[in-house]
Amino acid sequence: MSEHSGLTAREVAERNADGRVNRVAGRNSRSVGQIVRANVLTRFNALIGALCALVLVFGSPIDALFGLIIVVNSAVGVIQELRAKQTLDKLALVGRAPVRVRREGKEVEVPPEQVVLDDVVLLATGEKAPVDGEVVDSDHLEIDESLLTGESDPVDKAAGDRVLSGSFAVAGAGAFRATKVGDDAYAAKIASDAGRFSLAHSELYRGINRFLGLLTWVIIPVGALLVIAQFTRGSNVSEAVIGSVAGVVPMIPEGLVLMTSVAFAVGVIRLGRKRCLVQELPAVEVLARVDTLCLDKTGTLTEPGMRLRAIEPMSGQDEGELRTVLAALVQADERPNATLQAVGVAVGDPPSWPVREKQAFSSARKYSGADFDGQGTWLLGAPEVLLDGSSDIQRRVSELATEGLRVLVLVSAPSLSSSDGRSPAALVVLEQKLRAAAPATLKYFGEQDVTVKVISGDNAAAVGAIAGQVGVPGSGNPCDARTLPDGGDELADAVDHHAVFGRVTPQQKREFVGALRGRGHVVAMTGDGVNDALALKEADLGIGMGSGSGATRAVAKVVLLDDDFSVLPSVLGEGRRVLANIERVANLFLTKTAYSILLALAVGVAQLPFPFLPRHVTLVASLTIGIPGFFLALAPSNERARPGFVPRVLRFAIPAGIACAAATFIAYALARANAGTSLEADRSTATLTLFLVAWWVLLLVARPLNGWKIGLLAASAGAFALIASVPPIAKIAALSVTDPGNDTIGVACAAAAAAALTWVVALLRR
Repeated sequence: MSEHSGLTAREVAERNADGRVNRVAGRNSRSVGQIVRANVLTRFNALIGALCALVLVFGSPIDALFGLIIVVNSAVGVIQELRAKQTLDKLALVGRAPVRVRREGKEVEVPPEQVVLDDVVLLATGEKAPVDGEVVDSDHLEIDESLLTGESDPVDKAAGDRVLSGSFAVAGAGAFRATKVGDDAYAAKIASDAGRFSLAHSELYRGINRFLGLLTWVIIPVGALLVIAQFTRGSNVSEAVIGSVAGVVPMIPEGLVLMTSVAFAVGVIRLGRKRCLVQELPAVEVLARVDTLCLDKTGTLTEPGMRLRAIEPMSGQDEGELRTVLAALVQADERPNATLQAVGVAVGDPPSWPVREKQAFSSARKYSGADFDGQGTWLLGAPEVLLDGSSDIQRRVSELATEGLRVLVLVSAPSLSSSDGRSPAALVVLEQKLRAAAPATLKYFGEQDVTVKVISGDNAAAVGAIAGQVGVPGSGNPCDARTLPDGGDELADAVDHHAVFGRVTPQQKREFVGALRGRGHVVAMTGDGVNDALALKEADLGIGMGSGSGATRAVAKVVLLDDDFSVLPSVLGEGRRVLANIERVANLFLTKTAYSILLALAVGVAQLPFPFLPRHVTLVASLTIGIPGFFLALAPSNERARPGFVPRVLRFAIPAGIACAAATFIAYALARANAGTSLEADRSTATLTLFLVAWWVLLLVARPLNGWKIGLLAASAGAFALIASVPPIAKIAALSVTDPGNDTIGVACAAAAAAALTWVVALLRR
């Protein structure tokens, strides 16, 4: 093996055979086995399975039907997550940046997991190091390691220097030999779970887990009280067990976690169909909470490419000679950025000028240059950086910038490092095409109360002009970021006050995002260039472009594979749909938990037989929560996200649970006081009452009503009426709704509870 020619095919095969290859634990999704175990081996499944076994031993198999919840929950959860995994993995393959390596003297591209130990990996601006290594060749290579080490300044890399996996090139080019791969690499060690497709950082899941943690402590003593009451009131063992199970089962919000997982998974699948790669599942939730969207101009508001519009010579310079200089500058850069590429296309073939020294372009420097043997030193970059701000040239630059044009200046200089003696030779004017969908997209965000801020490295006036053309509010007052303070409240005030920023450095972009988050905003950031990577990592939601740099795609939580900015409203809408619908479902499930606990307490204190058999509980829960909840979890919705998920759900579920429990217990107690009715009839009255109030809760949760929701409510009511009125089915369901007196009491109690609950909910909403 030669350091510079790379490995041979035989050497690569040997390293693959003995495991010296860059394979790490699955990053984007869980394995099939993990998915099955996570959905089957749950706390709730174990508890429901044990209760189901008790019923099968002591009672009727019909009363054990609630055990089917285990099968349904597990099957639906596994199927939906497998679908999401399939979508995610397919898109990840499309969106993954290949790695350039040198093998047998030739440059080839391989997937990141096929890099082997001792491979010579090539790096250029915007490319990410997939493994650790040692530099063997550096052409003014500068690497940003801030995502790993926190060091904000790029690091110059020379032969022999160390390269860390996860860092990325911001200027120049080079090559390094892989010294650590797979799980041994630096990034894998410090962040092995950072990109895992999981729900670990979900605010929604944290709220649900808080509910479940509290319920565990409540269910145990209440369940114990119920069991004791059923045994001490004189029931035989079979009746006591069945009554206890009927009381404990509905306390468990067994479908809440399932519905949440399904809603997230379906969100991933829907976005996948729009060629939108969600790299972390919680990103779907964060989408709904975004209130500030930071956009990079190039590649977001404008099309990715640029076109040279004009070269304006100065001081009697010949345009033909200037084109030769520009062609030489393009030729001097082995991997020119988009700006240099646009210039290169327009100026023609380069001359054969030997390069003595060169300066690679970086977003922090905002210019590049080269010292040509016998032809002098030339620099190309931002006029504000290379020229005196008071020169007459700046007025022409401002005129062009106000038209939305990108302006560079070509200057001759005594050396690459000296800031004195620079002489302007020409203005290089480029134009970009606006994205056709940008105005409509930005209008949508305005209607949704999402504040848009345009943050760019270009001239502030040019950025303001582009932003004005697409309708960004506040674009008439652009801010030059070079005039802003470093950090603190003054910077946060400026970022809050202005909508358009120009001449922003990569470090400032990150500081802007941090300042907005510090003021309580939930920030999404879009970008495609290596200069956007830091800000995307800092944002609550980083949105990268599929054609962008590998570093940007790696840190983004969402990648628009087709660079289609117009997809963003769908992205926001999907997040809001998931969040709003999960809140609806949580209202239903926690209402059931609340009324089950309250009924168990009331029955335990009153020493009454439990008012339901397990089949009654299964019937009511299926028709008012389980089946409707599934449809509500996947329904269209564009409600704006609001903070306070946990308290808001509790504010609804507790009054709703009290209404259900109070109406049911009163109706049941009055029925029991009637000596002429049987326990079966009294339980039927309780079941009727509970269904009516729970159905009304479903109606309140489903609002605002539309055609399909009304149909869903009608189907629920019709199904219960059918089961209660058809004798063979009613017998199986153990329903005997035949006593006019008790049934009237049940309907009256339900109506009173529904009216009271409606008033309380309206009061709380006000």
